[in-house]
Amino acid sequence: MDPLRVLVVDDEPEFVSAIVERLEIRGFTTTGLTDGNEAVEKARQAHYDVAIIDLKMPGISGLDVIRQLQQQQPGLKCILLTGHGAAENEIKGRECGAYACLMKPIDINILAETMQDAVENG
Repeated sequence: MDPLRVLVVDDEPEFVSAIVERLEIRGFTTTGLTDGNEAVEKARQAHYDVAIIDLKMPGISGLDVIRQLQQQQPGLKCILLTGHGAAENEIKGRECGAYACLMKPIDINILAETMQDAVENG
């Protein structure tokens, strides 16, 4: 089976770099970006299996990124990340089509398992 193609979008460059590195060590093909609009544009050019998206980013919210990505790539599994742990964020994320909403700081093993589950069962 081909490795999952993953798009990571978060406005914190160090976070993106760390997640990309850890996912690639686990065999995922990963692209990391720090701008939601750039992520939407990138998804016009390349196919992804999973997108990991921060909720709060300057310019465009993670919810808007999810909406736009899923319009471009129906079936794309999106995982929303938030450092703001309100249940309402998970509800909003699910309403936008997110497969899951996970809290930062994220356990990389839980993230990898959630990604696999999203693709296999979502």
